[in-house]
Amino acid sequence: MLKTETYTLNMGPQHPSTHGVLQVVLELDGEQVVEAIPHMGYLHRGIEKLAESRTYVQFIPYTDRLDYVSSMGNNLGYCQTVEKLMGIEIPERAEYLRIIMVELNRIASHLIFMGSLAIDLGASTGMMFGFRDRERILDLFDMACGARMTYSYIRFGGVSADLPPEFIPALQCFLADFPAMLEENHGLLTGNEILYNRLKNNAIISGEKAMKFGLTGPSLRASGIDYDLRKVEPYGIYDRFDFSVPLGQTGDSWDRYLVRMEEMRQSASIIAQAVEQLPEGPVMAKVPKVLKPPVGDVYHSIENPRGELGYYIVSDGSPKPYRIHVRRPSFINLQALNETCQGLLIADVVAVLATLDSLMGEVDC
Repeated sequence: MLKTETYTLNMGPQHPSTHGVLQVVLELDGEQVVEAIPHMGYLHRGIEKLAESRTYVQFIPYTDRLDYVSSMGNNLGYCQTVEKLMGIEIPERAEYLRIIMVELNRIASHLIFMGSLAIDLGASTGMMFGFRDRERILDLFDMACGARMTYSYIRFGGVSADLPPEFIPALQCFLADFPAMLEENHGLLTGNEILYNRLKNNAIISGEKAMKFGLTGPSLRASGIDYDLRKVEPYGIYDRFDFSVPLGQTGDSWDRYLVRMEEMRQSASIIAQAVEQLPEGPVMAKVPKVLKPPVGDVYHSIENPRGELGYYIVSDGSPKPYRIHVRRPSFINLQALNETCQGLLIADVVAVLATLDSLMGEVDC
């Protein structure tokens, strides 16, 4: 056998295939991956440091810019962390509105995952289907808060405003149409033998390895680990809803795809239950205009579409946080890339990046 030298190939930073400004330095033996080292930092904006010179309220819009595909979840995690530190009680109606919004955002985020995976592997129609269905959700967000991407809708003590009269009928119409949308997407992608062969038995991550890497969210559950913060440590009012946690069997790219597809169905079920139980009442608690949390520190995490999103806040008693650190699931999940890609081909690296579903806005922070 001829012994060849390895060579280096830079994949990215470019948006197609690397999902943003991520550079993956590949060491290759022919087309086989020896190492895949992710180089991050091209989008670093110093958001955690900026928090120290902003009041607690002023920092809410910055959280929208982390995982900008699921900004509602970012708002919720941050607001619940400060509320935990201050002991703020949330009105019942606001709790339900928060659940409706973050679960709608989970569906929207997974639709972007589905479309990105499809176009990364050459199926541009899948991207158009994903954006088409997501548009219905963005219309709902536009009704609720006047924004379509960065919302700042969830606030300390509740939400910024109650729903307009046309929101619930439009939401119910979407929920009625969504099963057919999902089946159409399954028909386009899940039944596609090319997609199946590209993902099945590709980049298997066992449950043991997934925990070693610190994976959370769908990437962890695809490896068979039943860990969802909405079930394990219910926050808000998640303990009032009946839903299941989809799990994978082998932990390959196919399982990571299927788990997210099924999660959309479960999120729609949660939203339907929340709409049915939605009480009347105020949507905002009585909160001081200037927040001065007591001296101390707190950590709180939620189940965001990409995994465990956590905020650690240190308060010195002033209107501005002394320190904030964000546990970003995209950053943690990306640590699995190198070991997972070893032995695969160049084209498989794109599939691994797509099914880990990292988003560079929160990778760099």
